[in-house]
Amino acid sequence: MNPLASGSPRRVVILGPPGSGKSTLARHLGARHGLPVFHLDRAYWRPGWVEAEPASFRAEVERIATLPAWVIDGNYTDTIAPRFARADTVIYLDMPAWRCTVRVLRRTLSSWKRVRPEGPEGCPEQLTFEFLRYTATWNRIRRVRNLALVESFVGRRIVLRGSSAIRRFAAD
Repeated sequence: MNPLASGSPRRVVILGPPGSGKSTLARHLGARHGLPVFHLDRAYWRPGWVEAEPASFRAEVERIATLPAWVIDGNYTDTIAPRFARADTVIYLDMPAWRCTVRVLRRTLSSWKRVRPEGPEGCPEQLTFEFLRYTATWNRIRRVRNLALVESFVGRRIVLRGSSAIRRFAAD
C-alpha cells in the first residue's frame, strides 16, 4: 500500500543520490496531487553552471518552503531546515551507486549539450569527472547521514529501496 494513501501530501521533500529519480518522482507526485514542483538545481545553478551565492540560494529555498504546497527535489542539506520545518512528507530514494551512475551517464548522453526540462536555465547537460565521482561515491560518503536526516524528520517518512520499490510507489 502506498504510504501516501492515508492522506494527500501538501509539502513533500525528495532526497537521494544523483540519478536516483528524484526529479521524475517529483514531477509524478506534483501531477498526481496537484502540487507545484521545485527542482533545487534550478535555484542553485546560474547560467554556465555558476553556483548561486549561498545567501541568495538560502533565501530562495526559504521562500519556496513558505509556500502553501509543493514538492521539492534536491539534497542541498545546508538548506534542509526550512524544508523540514514546513514539510509533511520526506521521501528518500535509496538506490545503489552503480545504478545511479549508469542513470547519470544515460541521462547525460540523451540530453548532451541541451538543457533538460527540469534542469537549471542556461546549463546544458555535461559530464565532468567530479560529478561522476560524486555520484559513484554518494552512498559510501553521504547515505548514512542522509538516512539519519530522514529519521530525524517528525512527519511522514518514506524510504524507497531500489527501482522496483520506486516504481510500485509511483504506480499506487
